[in-house]
Amino acid sequence: MSLWTAAQAQEATGGRAQGHWVATGVSVDFGTLVRGDLYIVTNPAGDGHAAVAAAFEAGAAAALVSRVPDGVAADAPLLIVEDVPRALEALAEVSRARTQARVIAITGTVGKTSTAQMLASMLDFQGRTHASRDACSSGMDVALALARMPQDAKYAIIEMSVDHPGALTPMTRLARPDAALVTTASTADLETFGTLTQLALEHAALFDCLPIGAPAVYDADAETSAIFAAKAHDKRLHGIAFGVHGFDWKLRSVSVQGETTVVQAEFDDAPILFKVGLPGRHFAMNGLGALAVVQAVGADLGQAVAALGQWRPIDGRGVFEVIQLDPVETAQTLALLDNSGSALPVSLAAVLDVLAQTRTTDGLGRFGTGRRIAFLGDMKGLGEDAVALHAGIAHLDSVQKIDVIHCVGPLMRALYDLLPEHRRGAWTETSQQMCDGLRHKVDAGDVVLVKGHSGMKLAAVVDAIRKMGHPVLDM
Repeated sequence: MSLWTAAQAQEATGGRAQGHWVATGVSVDFGTLVRGDLYIVTNPAGDGHAAVAAAFEAGAAAALVSRVPDGVAADAPLLIVEDVPRALEALAEVSRARTQARVIAITGTVGKTSTAQMLASMLDFQGRTHASRDACSSGMDVALALARMPQDAKYAIIEMSVDHPGALTPMTRLARPDAALVTTASTADLETFGTLTQLALEHAALFDCLPIGAPAVYDADAETSAIFAAKAHDKRLHGIAFGVHGFDWKLRSVSVQGETTVVQAEFDDAPILFKVGLPGRHFAMNGLGALAVVQAVGADLGQAVAALGQWRPIDGRGVFEVIQLDPVETAQTLALLDNSGSALPVSLAAVLDVLAQTRTTDGLGRFGTGRRIAFLGDMKGLGEDAVALHAGIAHLDSVQKIDVIHCVGPLMRALYDLLPEHRRGAWTETSQQMCDGLRHKVDAGDVVLVKGHSGMKLAAVVDAIRKMGHPVLDM
């Protein structure tokens, strides 16, 4: 399906189009370019134009440039503009204006990616839904997400992250959301923001560009919930609070049953029962917030509840799988919980609680008794309290039910040194070092959690465990 024609892109940007090309996508990354994409040179002042010839060889329909690059024909399919970043923003503005999609912006410290994925899954059952591929951390990221939006989209979900004060304002001005959701603010990013209050104030800026009366959804259980409630009131928005203390969407109970989380909630004094196909109270909260948005934008709640039960996260964000270790003895398996893509104190505590409640299997492997094992990597952005926050993990109730904890990174050394000897596994500086001798650290019957900041690259540990056998597809 056509996304941008040469004529449309020329009119939107005020540039000069060569040829009569049609683009079915937009890409700024040569490594992930798909045939038919409009390739955008994101570093025109540097050597970004050098990749244009290779982009054409990979199947790019056209390229957005500030000059005719070396190595391409003079009449190559190009859109030539004076300012490439401004041209991308212009494409985004036109894309936003020409669609009837309800645009939903999501931010927060914990749970925003899972919540965005849940929401996309639920809304996609009810109409074409466009979602940003990753969390946007700049105006250019939002511009790219909007430029990729199909004109016939019914819903659009833009996930935004903050890495400095004032980051959200230009992103929300460009996205012009119809609804917004703030998951929660936690102790992450305090190196940049100083206090939790300052971080929450930045998240609350997501509400600034909403039209009067628009849904402004927030976590009522967050320590900083009053900040979001006040902002919604000041901007004359429809504030919607969810959680145990929610006055709109109330969380009544959460029950983990095997690999499923069953949630009882209440909306408008009516009971709502839903399930998430993964264990964890944090998934219950994410699902509740997503359902609040579904109802607020006028989508069908019943269909959304059904779709939520089928949702599964992406790798590194809570994927639960069974790994068969022996090609003949099919019972020789371990359970793997992959949280290698992120780590914050709140989310770590939540997933350790999940691990503590997950059943192991006895009678398998070398030890004969299944164990709960955690591989934990450093958390980032915690400011001057970083060491204390890592050490504090040792005092969580859930840790008492975990058999072995392996630690990766200099900050996790603070936890490692406080663990009792019978729970202390290995400590290494890097994830690659932890992979050495990994086969002797886990065994059949075990339940294994891998969690750490993405920069710690604990995905290497996950991959090494998977390579011990193969995933069981039908669990």
